[in-house]
Amino acid sequence: MTLQIYNTTKKEFSESLLLKAVRLVLENEGCTVDSIIGVYCGNKMIRRINREFLEHDYPTDTITFRYNKGSEVDGEFYISLEMVEENAARFKVDFQQELLRVTFHSALHLLGYDDQSPEERKLMEEKEAFYLSSFLAKKPR
Repeated sequence: MTLQIYNTTKKEFSESLLLKAVRLVLENEGCTVDSIIGVYCGNKMIRRINREFLEHDYPTDTITFRYNKGSEVDGEFYISLEMVEENAARFKVDFQQELLRVTFHSALHLLGYDDQSPEERKLMEEKEAFYLSSFLAKKPR
């Protein structure tokens, strides 16, 4: 039962905050950690992963891989901090808020939520907003 966060960039952020964010989603959705690795990287790395595994030749904010089924989650996610910065500027929110949103998004993908159809995207956005507001209201340290 391991949940690990890795930062492959020089950008600083609170790893403990992101660990709490992932745990919040899993607990609220009735799941536990088998083995989850979160890698916070740059556009170069996420673009390479996107090209290799999804055959898309561009960077994205997150890519998630789930390796099992059931309530014990085994998987990994990658988040581009460069894309998070771009999104934060575009949505006019601070970096930490957007980083949390994308982390919640990644955790939801690990649990099987998708965002391909308009209905799925709406549910995903509602879940992200719920977790973001409840997380920020608690102000975890």
